[in-house]
Amino acid sequence: MTDSITLDVKGLGCPVPIIRANRAVKEMIPGDVLVVLATDPDVPQDFKIFCNTTGHKLLSCESDNKGFVVRLEVT
Repeated sequence: MTDSITLDVKGLGCPVPIIRANRAVKEMIPGDVLVVLATDPDVPQDFKIFCNTTGHKLLSCESDNKGFVVRLEVT
C-alpha cells in the first residue's frame, strides 16, 4: 500500500524546499508519494535535479496562480 504525504513549503525559498523534501523522503518507503506545495519559482528545475540525483521518480510538476504542486514517487 502506498501512502501520500503532503509537504507545504509555500513562501520558502531555495534550498529549503529541497532540504525539507529530502528529510521527508528519508521517512518514507519505496512507492510512497510525496506531494510538495511550493511558491519558489526555481522549484520545477530544483525538483527535476533532485529526482535525477536521488533516483526518485518525478511524477508531475504543475503550476497555478498559487504556486507549484510537485508529486514524486519515492524509490
